[in-house]
Amino acid sequence: MESTVDLIIFMGQSNMAGRGIVDAAHPQPAPRLTRGAGYEYRAVSDPENLHVLREPFGLQEDRPGGIDDLRMKTGSLATAFVNTWFAQTGVPVVGVSASKGGSRIEEWLPGSRYLTDAIERLRAARGYLAGRGWTVRRCLVLWCQGESDGDAGTPRAVYQKRFEQMFSALRRAGAEDCLLIQIGCYNGSDPNIDYAPIRQAQQELCRKLAHVHLVSGAFAGMKARGLMKDAFHYYQQAYNEVGAEAACNAVRVLRAGGLNAAAR
Repeated sequence: MESTVDLIIFMGQSNMAGRGIVDAAHPQPAPRLTRGAGYEYRAVSDPENLHVLREPFGLQEDRPGGIDDLRMKTGSLATAFVNTWFAQTGVPVVGVSASKGGSRIEEWLPGSRYLTDAIERLRAARGYLAGRGWTVRRCLVLWCQGESDGDAGTPRAVYQKRFEQMFSALRRAGAEDCLLIQIGCYNGSDPNIDYAPIRQAQQELCRKLAHVHLVSGAFAGMKARGLMKDAFHYYQQAYNEVGAEAACNAVRVLRAGGLNAAAR
């Protein structure tokens, strides 16, 4: 294995955790992992080893009392992201799963069980890699969350303030930048639910904060393309496309010195 890696913690709610499925009309599975492209550090279930990354990414990483996704993960965007990242950088990814379906931004505030657990997982991964002679080139957060705040009608300013509080804590824990995947559209029957304010809040955060980068807005187009499997989630094809786009844009903006080119 390579001795230099990029450490990325995959955080957010169910569309980061992954609810991808295939059917006759949407048969595209998660891609095969490129050899050497990525590994999973299992901070909960096996903290003394690295595992070759596979789908469902993070399935073993439920922690009762912490981030517990109740074994609901199916297929995620992680493999597509890692493959594209490796193809463009030549640097493998060590991924850490820290996502919880249905979580609101207030549940990721400093001192909350979810953020506390996520930071513990990140620190454990850093300690594991350092103790075995690995060099961490970048330490990043990949974030996709906000549908539950759209459901709850969280005001834009409140979402932004809570996100900033969360990310400040992650920065103190060693994360350098946040790669933000914007949420998509609501696909249910409640006429009062609209995700546009949260998407706008996320765009504004990426313009405002130097270390937060909008790397994909593609989920917003999946409803019109028929790639949503229910009110909130997607077929695996959508996760594959978003993961690849996010990695491509992330590499571009980071090479450009953190300019939010993907957000323009």
